[in-house]
Amino acid sequence: MWQALYDELEARSFIVISVALDSGGPAKTEQWIRAAKATHPSLIDERHATAALYGVVNVPSAVWIDETGRIVRPTETAGSSDAFRTEIDRATKQMSARGLAERERVRRAYVDALRDWAVTGTASPYALPEAAARRRLPPSSDEHALAAANFRLGQYLHASGHAQAAAPYLAEARRLHPESWSYRRQTWELEEPGKAGGAEFWAAVDALGDRPYYSPTVLEA
Repeated sequence: MWQALYDELEARSFIVISVALDSGGPAKTEQWIRAAKATHPSLIDERHATAALYGVVNVPSAVWIDETGRIVRPTETAGSSDAFRTEIDRATKQMSARGLAERERVRRAYVDALRDWAVTGTASPYALPEAAARRRLPPSSDEHALAAANFRLGQYLHASGHAQAAAPYLAEARRLHPESWSYRRQTWELEEPGKAGGAEFWAAVDALGDRPYYSPTVLEA
């Protein structure tokens, strides 16, 4: 999707920068980037610095930044919906026809809005004025900063071969910033390969109840 949009709009000075938030680094992500044959910048953020800077708590998320460096739309869900919670077979990982249609509808609406902004700039109804963009900035707190520090220390210890010593720091990152599914999934995967998409993940998703996993994107101001 992103490569197609980049190909379409590159002549308008539109640039896609994709960032993989993955503590596994190139060993875990490079194959997917190469398979996509991306010609736009594709980065691998092992330390989750992007998440800390922009308040990313789940993927896929996106931030719109204009040519002056102003954030036009802060971090938000980028074309995904909660249909996967009810429309996927958890054993086969196959989505139902209804779920696929819903995913396509949400994705198309998001891409169409992004395309409109790339073409019409500040005249686009999806380009948020500065005050509206500020209101949508994700919250930040001392707990979030401490979670980032614990996550980083846990990563360092794990990469240094001290998985047992890393475990309490990874768990503390989850506790301090429970809204961050990126921390949850990354720390689970460091603890045990496959855990990020296993029973513990689905139990946490189910525990949300009526709360969304992917917060709905409000496209217009």
